[in-house]
Amino acid sequence: MKATLAIAIASTAVIMLASPLFAEVKPPKLPLEDFFRLPTKTAYRISPNGTHYAFLQPWNDRLNIHVAKIGEEAKRITSSTERDIRAYAWVNDDALVYLQDKGGDENYHVYVLMKDGSDVKDLTPFEGVRAGILDDLEDDDDHILVEMNRRNPQIFDVYKVNIHTGEMEMVAENPGTIGGWMTDHDGNIRIAYAMEGLKRTILYRDNQDDEFHPIFSTDFTDSVIPVGFSGDNRDLYVLSNLDRNTKALYLFDPQEKAFGEMLYDRDDVDLSGIMWSRERKKLLGATYYTEKNQRHFFDDRTKELFSRLESRFPGYSVGISSMSRDERKMIVSVASDRMPGKLYYHDLDQPEEFRLVADLYPWIDESYMAEMKPISYVTDDGLTIHGYLTLPVGVPAKDLPVVVNPHGGPEVRDTWGYSPEVQFLANRGVAVLQVNYRISTGYGKDFWMAGFKQWGRKHQDDITDGVKWLIEQGIGDPDRIAIYGASYGGYATLMGLIRTPDLYACGIDYVGVANLFTLLESIPPYWELARQKMYETIGHPERDAELFKEISPVFHADKIVAPLFIAQGANDPRVKKAESDQMVEAMRARGIEVQYMVKDDEGHGFRNQENRFDFYRAMESFLTEHLKLKN
Repeated sequence: MKATLAIAIASTAVIMLASPLFAEVKPPKLPLEDFFRLPTKTAYRISPNGTHYAFLQPWNDRLNIHVAKIGEEAKRITSSTERDIRAYAWVNDDALVYLQDKGGDENYHVYVLMKDGSDVKDLTPFEGVRAGILDDLEDDDDHILVEMNRRNPQIFDVYKVNIHTGEMEMVAENPGTIGGWMTDHDGNIRIAYAMEGLKRTILYRDNQDDEFHPIFSTDFTDSVIPVGFSGDNRDLYVLSNLDRNTKALYLFDPQEKAFGEMLYDRDDVDLSGIMWSRERKKLLGATYYTEKNQRHFFDDRTKELFSRLESRFPGYSVGISSMSRDERKMIVSVASDRMPGKLYYHDLDQPEEFRLVADLYPWIDESYMAEMKPISYVTDDGLTIHGYLTLPVGVPAKDLPVVVNPHGGPEVRDTWGYSPEVQFLANRGVAVLQVNYRISTGYGKDFWMAGFKQWGRKHQDDITDGVKWLIEQGIGDPDRIAIYGASYGGYATLMGLIRTPDLYACGIDYVGVANLFTLLESIPPYWELARQKMYETIGHPERDAELFKEISPVFHADKIVAPLFIAQGANDPRVKKAESDQMVEAMRARGIEVQYMVKDDEGHGFRNQENRFDFYRAMESFLTEHLKLKN
């Protein structure tokens, strides 16, 4: 498929001629470790009463929880040495919970501890079980609601767990079809989301003592997604694309089983969520993503607050990552495509004061970083493809080495913001192309469905068209194009090397799929409810057996002529190590050498800092050789 090359990076003139924010002087070659080491501090969370905050900070090369009374020194309260702690939260003014798995297996346990580090407990001490927090029960200091697949690995029941004793009671038993639960503002489980084959049904009950009953059913392609209750816990806010292309925000009356007012919509993109005030029990806004993250406000006070934040930090993307219960004290996040992030403590009672609490990566000089520029182009079958192009700083945009970096998923999308991978490559003089190929989400139902059963086919054509456009524009050197991606992006790497062997000088497959037959045989048990949907979006291993042979890289290893580097976590629950093993064996059976890195303590992507360093050092060496990068 050839792209229609009356293309625009918003328009070609804008890309080439826009005045840069910083002087375009070629930066020095920065240490690889600066891009991939742990942040100094991150993930600040304010306690409900607003007197303390917690944050993650490295200790022995692992992120651990620290707690400080506001204005005082912090104390480390965890001592994890095997894995970073990535997700945690306050559950009351004195206790926190966090999630942690083992070696990347994604079977998360829920731990609780006091803010002084005492009384650490594993609340879900079960092997091979995956747990998560459904609701922190804001008005109950002694309990939380936990989702867990202990009874049946394919489905999640809900338990009310005492954080002091560990005692638990099942409060919602999954009949076998529930793919998600939702609570109201009082912590009562009022919504269940059923997945039966291709049918999706919202189940509802007036109170926790009632039985659930269906209030709306659709095919999986028609979304009616509850995202919250109204302030009085009566009506629902839902995102829906029923009888339209993009997801809009509606009120929905569960008792009448009827849609109410449409509150906001966009014709170009889906809405992604809502902004809600717990304190005021009020809808504040809706969120969506065009080239960058956007907000539509329903509340004047919130609109004024964000206007003030944007005025205080012009040119940056601002957000609020944590608030006290009274919503007076908050952590304000400030970032951009060139600046990885700073966090400020802000008290609304002192509107002019913003106290810097964390510069996440102070060693990153944003004047050395590259701009992430939105692009778009039209394919010959009429689809507009959006993406991003990052050009190295201080280097003419002509005959550059290129890494095309297809995203994973595939039903997600690339977004604007700081990417350590992209900035590392740009610092090495490489242009980076990111393409939201058909099936990427956020662009409406039609664009998403255009990618059904197009793994390795039209998805790949969309990526190829973008690369050819870069070459035709004179930006990319046709002899120095690489393809690199993770998960589905790793699969796209393999298919790119197979379908267009003359286009790429080399490829890097990171935890990528090699065989569609074995992929669907080995999905995690808790993905089982989505199996029929996978058959529709990917294909059926029996009915579409010929298609699977056509689009599974392992059956076409003989077509790969470019150098290949594969990296894999041994404990990956999504794309099993056997996927990469098969590909390596198929290549070596044909006498083709492939560089293969396996990390025994990792899963779907490398999280431990030392493993990230190893991977990116190997990537740099591989790309330097095959793209002929200059030191």
